[in-house]
Amino acid sequence: MIDLKRNSKKELVPATGKRVRASSIYKPNQSEDFKISRGKFSDFLTCPRCFYMDRVMGLDSPGTPGWTLNETTDLLLKKEFDECRATQTPHRLFLENGLEHLVPFQHPDMDKWRDSLRHGLMTRFLDTNIILTGGVDDIWQNTESGKLVVADYKSQANTKELEPNSYLSDPYKEGYKVQMDFYAYLLQQMGFEVEDTAYFLVCNADRMANGFYGEMKFQEVLIPYKWNSDWIHGKVIEMINLLNDNKMPAANPSCKNCAYARQRAIFEG
Repeated sequence: MIDLKRNSKKELVPATGKRVRASSIYKPNQSEDFKISRGKFSDFLTCPRCFYMDRVMGLDSPGTPGWTLNETTDLLLKKEFDECRATQTPHRLFLENGLEHLVPFQHPDMDKWRDSLRHGLMTRFLDTNIILTGGVDDIWQNTESGKLVVADYKSQANTKELEPNSYLSDPYKEGYKVQMDFYAYLLQQMGFEVEDTAYFLVCNADRMANGFYGEMKFQEVLIPYKWNSDWIHGKVIEMINLLNDNKMPAANPSCKNCAYARQRAIFEG
């Protein structure tokens, strides 16, 4: 089986189906600190069995190709917001949307918080050995209240009208909401006050243009979201209890990814 990930030489990497870094595998009831990212927490919510096979049994699914266009949009947006961060002035989208009281939040750890692979927002869960992490796209600040505003960039190409109710009611956006709830929770646990409203900055490519002509036009829309982190504490406790259990959960009949079972044969030899 060939993994879609590539090494530093851009060569395809064979997939053994097993994780090789000990730090990515949890031993039930271990005392050493163990990081759980926002993505892995979402995996737990989607399917505890797949999460257990990944984090405890060390099974690794083949990689998927990166979304280069989305990554480029995020990169350019961060450059744009960083210019306003340096001068502590409202971004053009704030002015266009009556949000003149917002500015990009200035903090020495901002680059670390946006680095999901090596750092991200980070907090220890109660007195456990579990460290919760998550790389946020951006954080803004309400200059009137001093509270922080969680922001997440999204790129798409959709002919539907970008409107808050229809955008957030889409079942596929449930994961987006979890993302926002989790980031707000992390910031709260890190000692920051967080505004009740977060924002998705959605960049929607214009598919109705007459041609490409070397450029692509995007509609930029701020979608407000009232986040709720009250449910996270209980789910993290459930997740920790699962990690410390020596019994794998039953298969989830609604989880298509329980195709992980195919890799179980590799693990068991």
